[in-house]
Amino acid sequence: MGWMTLDDLDLKGKRVLTRVDINVPVQNGIVSDATRIERIVPTVEAILAKGGTPLLVAHFGRPKGKSVLDLSLRIVLPALEKALGHTVSFVETLEAAENLPEEARAAEVILIENIRFHAGEEANDPAFAARLAGLADVYCNDAFSAAHRAHASTEGVARLLPSCAGRLMQAELTALESALAKPKRPVGAVVGGAKVSTKLDLLSNLVEKLDVLIIGGGMANTFLMAEGADLGASLVEADMLPTAREIMAKAKTTGCQIILPQDGAVARAFKAGAPFDTLPLGSDTKLESDQMVLDAGSASTTAILTAFESLKTLIWNGPLGAFEIAPFDTATMAAAQKAAALTRADALVTVAGGGDTVAALNAAGVADDFSYISTAGGAFLEWMEGKTLPGVAALGG
Repeated sequence: MGWMTLDDLDLKGKRVLTRVDINVPVQNGIVSDATRIERIVPTVEAILAKGGTPLLVAHFGRPKGKSVLDLSLRIVLPALEKALGHTVSFVETLEAAENLPEEARAAEVILIENIRFHAGEEANDPAFAARLAGLADVYCNDAFSAAHRAHASTEGVARLLPSCAGRLMQAELTALESALAKPKRPVGAVVGGAKVSTKLDLLSNLVEKLDVLIIGGGMANTFLMAEGADLGASLVEADMLPTAREIMAKAKTTGCQIILPQDGAVARAFKAGAPFDTLPLGSDTKLESDQMVLDAGSASTTAILTAFESLKTLIWNGPLGAFEIAPFDTATMAAAQKAAALTRADALVTVAGGGDTVAALNAAGVADDFSYISTAGGAFLEWMEGKTLPGVAALGG
């Protein structure tokens, strides 16, 4: 662990430029889901407890370097003050932040207007990063979800001030390091979702590091087809067949066991409550032209649950079937509940991430039981792919 935390720095009487992710959904002028705001509370509390003044820097939407009234961070103020239990002084421009009046300086927490109103932010302009650094004595990055972007407020400023990870960033990095860098073995992963093409780097990296790789969802169809199956109208990426074969060959050389569905819920219509048959799947499968595999079958599900029992660490990214519509959520729900039960029993460390995955775990009612759930989307995937995240590297990690 090369990066510092808030515990490593003296913050008394210091201004702490704190990069947060409060890019929350808004409906009718009100924050409709305050999860991201709630997750920054421990960091702000820690800075205040150590005698520092947090200057919050964040983006909201994609204003592309221009001031866009509809994308002002002012809209999150009520939700932010409620979550923090402190008054928040809103600073509308960078110039104002550079010349804070006494009453603003006395505020417990300061929020600076949408940092992406400045073209220098996404360009990671050195002069702009220097202006940001001039606002504070210390830099704290608590926005893991933006750590895969080399922007002025995530990477540039970190090289100009004493820098540390906030509590959320610290939790995220610790969880990911324990899952992939130094996992308790055997370590396995569930990788699902529609397409192999979007998870190519992920699959390639994981077969080098895992003992077991469970492939589900639409991408499993592509792997089955690569072995010779004819899956009718199922979602497959015919142009990815050579790639799927390469990944399977690589897994053989690295000693990673790949588990593909051995049976599937096969229907003729993609809709809720559609009638289906559970049919065996393998290299000699030949489905009719209007049949499609929409979920892993009962034998496949049993094999997955059994595999979970042999693991000490499990990483999860993507569902096992078309989990949005019953009854094709069966395998995903059963696997989620099994992983959660093993986690509760201290038999398994579980780390999950990605929008669909979080939605599926919430639907199964087990999100709180997992060891760690990442809401970081792209940054989570790039970390799992083995890529260096600029915002983490700049902290000395």
